[in-house]
Amino acid sequence: MKIKIEKGLPSGVFNAPPSKSYAHRLLICSALSGEECTVSGIAPSEDILATLDSVKALGVAYAQSGDVVVFQKKGAPLGNEFNCRESGSTLRFFIPIALSRGGVCVFKGTERLISRGISVYEDICALCGISVEYTKDSIRFDGKLRSGTYEVRGDISSQFITGLLFALPMLDGDSVVKITTELESRPYIDITLDCLSRFGIEIVERADNEFYIKGNQKYISQDTIVEGDFSNSAFLDAFKILGAPVSVNGLNYASKQGDKAYLELFEQIKKGYLEADISSCPDLAPVLFALCAYCEGGYITGTRRLKIKESDRASAMAEELSKLGIRVDVYENAVKINKGELKAPCVPLSSHNDHRIAMALSVLATAVGAEIDGAEAVSKSYPDFFEVLRAHSVKCEELK
Repeated sequence: MKIKIEKGLPSGVFNAPPSKSYAHRLLICSALSGEECTVSGIAPSEDILATLDSVKALGVAYAQSGDVVVFQKKGAPLGNEFNCRESGSTLRFFIPIALSRGGVCVFKGTERLISRGISVYEDICALCGISVEYTKDSIRFDGKLRSGTYEVRGDISSQFITGLLFALPMLDGDSVVKITTELESRPYIDITLDCLSRFGIEIVERADNEFYIKGNQKYISQDTIVEGDFSNSAFLDAFKILGAPVSVNGLNYASKQGDKAYLELFEQIKKGYLEADISSCPDLAPVLFALCAYCEGGYITGTRRLKIKESDRASAMAEELSKLGIRVDVYENAVKINKGELKAPCVPLSSHNDHRIAMALSVLATAVGAEIDGAEAVSKSYPDFFEVLRAHSVKCEELK
């Protein structure tokens, strides 16, 4: 889908979309309780739909009405096929959960998702005698996860650690997860621990980044509400940096979400050249690159893991910003956005099939006007993004 956005800033009050990070985790905890419970504030993004598909494979029945998902005590037929679509979090969260049951399970997804790999779990599977077989769009496992002590790198993705924290409490025997490197994206682990605690699961951090998990624990059903999302709200608040008279309602400023760091980072951008380490909030990279391009430039470190996102985000944004007249230098673990004059592109911009790049480019498009190819990528996390912009005076239309 190609979207044409005319020059012209939005106005008014945005409502923060629901937090995808909390939604994933609350849905999984609810499903694992095996009892009736309700999760309110669910947005039907592609990632969330992938998680709900995987819930069915666990033999958990639910009904959805609007933004409310009601889990039922009566189970659905057990399955062994998990359709993760393009959701890395769904894939990484559910693999240990499925392996806690034992037997054969198959995880399917796009070629891009499968190519991103599950290196951390491959090591764990080898320790447990679990076989792993790849095709271009699936991963097949055969075996059962065991309790024990697992040493896990913390500088690849926190999602691997979250997956283990979901599964290990349900196993016979106690377990320990030791993080062997610096733990990047620590706030996502804090969100996981918060959700697990709400559902009665106790995990003790005995030392820095060493988690003790008692076995044979039971998830206790709870009715929960998903809080507002800082990750996607950053794209809405970004319009303010461009001079738009906007604000965002519905955010919990005491939240454990790491992406609330955007509030401070945006203030720094307002003051001039941005220098920041985003290793704990890498999902903010596209919007920060965009705003630095619009303002005084910046030098952003902690960008190494952007290569394994939905696209190679640093290189993709460098390519697109060059169409807007801004030079970007990409290094191994840093990105430099050079100061320049933003101009309307002569060719369409591309989302690179990445929801966050599509939204970041949309922000800049309101300043200069632009067409964006692959705009449907926003459906991964914020399917009504363009409808929201239209409702706030942005002129954007789908081109045939």
